[in-house]
Amino acid sequence: MITLLPFAMLALTGFMLLAWFQGRGKAVSCADGHTSILHSLPGYSGAYLAIWSVLPAFLLLAAYGLFGDLLLGLQMQQKLPPDILALAPEKIELFLRNAHALAFGGTASETSPALTAMAQTYASHARYNQIAVMGLALVLSVGGFFFARRRISKTFRARNHVEAVIFALLVVCSAIAVLTTLGIVLSLLTESLRFFSQINALDFIFGLKWSPQTALRADQVGQSGSFGAVPLFAGTFLITLIAMIVAAPVGLFSAIYLSEYAKPSTRRTVKPILEILAGVPTVVYGFFALLTVGPFIRQAAEAVGLGAQTQSALSAGLVMGIMIIPFVSSLSDDVINAVPQALRDGSYAMGATQAETVRNVVFPAALPGIMGALLLAVSRAIGETMIVVMAAGQSANLTANPLEPVTTVTVQIVTLLTGDQEFDSAKTLSAFALGLALFVITLGLNIISLRVVRKYRERYD
Repeated sequence: MITLLPFAMLALTGFMLLAWFQGRGKAVSCADGHTSILHSLPGYSGAYLAIWSVLPAFLLLAAYGLFGDLLLGLQMQQKLPPDILALAPEKIELFLRNAHALAFGGTASETSPALTAMAQTYASHARYNQIAVMGLALVLSVGGFFFARRRISKTFRARNHVEAVIFALLVVCSAIAVLTTLGIVLSLLTESLRFFSQINALDFIFGLKWSPQTALRADQVGQSGSFGAVPLFAGTFLITLIAMIVAAPVGLFSAIYLSEYAKPSTRRTVKPILEILAGVPTVVYGFFALLTVGPFIRQAAEAVGLGAQTQSALSAGLVMGIMIIPFVSSLSDDVINAVPQALRDGSYAMGATQAETVRNVVFPAALPGIMGALLLAVSRAIGETMIVVMAAGQSANLTANPLEPVTTVTVQIVTLLTGDQEFDSAKTLSAFALGLALFVITLGLNIISLRVVRKYRERYD
């Protein structure tokens, strides 16, 4: 069955443009061509008419898009034959799911005359609901058009109304962002509390062994599993440390060169090329680490008599450091360029060289912003998953040797939630506890970096 919603949205877009031209034209005609006597520019009158012509219908269509299937499902439950109603709830749900699949061109797990009839009823009601919603949307659009058009005059405050709608839109978007964050936090807290009701929180935070596999029988060893997260945090910080050892100096020195020494033509060429690294998919970095960097490190270590594996913390850290170089370089470059030129001129006037000016004036002035850039890069490194999976492995080893395989918090979260899982077991719930810990860590780093950057802006902007 063809859905009419895309065509309705396209029609609304065309009607919005038509309403904008109509509103603008009426405002000009009300002023007899002398737009200076209008309270608002003609474009605001056009925007006001376009908003009233489209917004109510758009809200209706958006509500139908979100809740249309739920409404249709409730209608179909009222149309179920008595013999189907007598079945178990899960069989009724399966029957409705198969009918929905047949009605919308899919395949069902079973067929029967009752199911075919229900699918036809499903399709007819869906078509009726769409036609009814389209008709109501048309009525709202036309009614809103004539209502708004009649209000346009020389003294009409169209700008105030348009800005009020834009303000409301901004508030709604901000509320969505805030509520999404609250929803994430509450979901993590709820499931984490369920996990900590089964596993001691101190054992999770300070435990030295991570083995979330639980036994199937009560007489097996390790029945409750081991959920000590210290190896995961140690692996995360080890890889992040290696990555920052690579990214911090390379990114910072690149930013200093591009800001203070490079010619404008060189800067225009080199900076975009450097920032291309930020657009490379992380899976590509993972392949590079697994097929190139890892074997090279293993061969180099064996050449000097050290034992190493292809998957290691060093391999993942080096490649991750390359990945976050653009973050450090771009942010540091912006911070260095924000240092007032007067500070440089004063240093040159005192007889300092360019190198001395960069070292003693520009760098200290930009240091708070550079620290903020480094902290944001650390947050990016902590949250990386794909590179670690492919380059460092999934072994929860508590070690400081960068040549050994380790794992991180994000990798374990993916591992625990991959496939069919029961969300009542401690093994699966531990992923939410790890997510909560990672959320707190990255949130703290982001807060610190934002405070540092804000302090910098207050001082030098």
